[in-house]
Amino acid sequence: MLGRTPGWAAVVAASLVALVAGGCRGDADPTAAETGAPPAVVELQERWWAWAASSPTERNPVADTDGRWCDVNQPSDVWFLAGTFGDRVERNCTVPAGRPLAFPLVNIVGAEPDCAAFMTDAEGSAVWDGTESEAIRLSGERVEFEGAPGNPLTASDGPRSAVSCGLWVQLPPPDPGRHTLRIRGWAGGFSTAVDYTLTVTEASSTAS
Repeated sequence: MLGRTPGWAAVVAASLVALVAGGCRGDADPTAAETGAPPAVVELQERWWAWAASSPTERNPVADTDGRWCDVNQPSDVWFLAGTFGDRVERNCTVPAGRPLAFPLVNIVGAEPDCAAFMTDAEGSAVWDGTESEAIRLSGERVEFEGAPGNPLTASDGPRSAVSCGLWVQLPPPDPGRHTLRIRGWAGGFSTAVDYTLTVTEASSTAS
């Protein structure tokens, strides 16, 4: 994420995208959890921002430099990935079986004019195991979420109401094993880059 001007926060995903307060408020959609479906597009941005702003800088997945904080405050029905504040990092993460992935390539929260300007030249790519994934463009949408004390995205704790936009990717639950994800995003003078190595666990079996 990158702070441009007051109210302009840019965050790029490094491991894909995000309904009101999704995983952080504990109101995950049980249907999605059971079917492995990604979160609805209309909910995606709000849920992701709620997740990304739910932890302080020292444990925040956007500020994470190696993947050690990948699992912080993850919801039960999706696995969010994050970009950076403008630098390039490599992250190694373990992902539970059966979780769809969601992440932004590049995104912001701010005012409507911020989003309009940001999306004019926003571009990015996500390459999963050597194959480029399709991204969706989400224009200005009102989101409401809670920022945790010390979180690096909102600069303050408490409720936040803003307009969000960006380029997003959603992937179905990956097969168990090791996978690579290369995320790149840029808009205006901001760019972000994340190289993920994701190890998906085997599904647990229940004895009958």
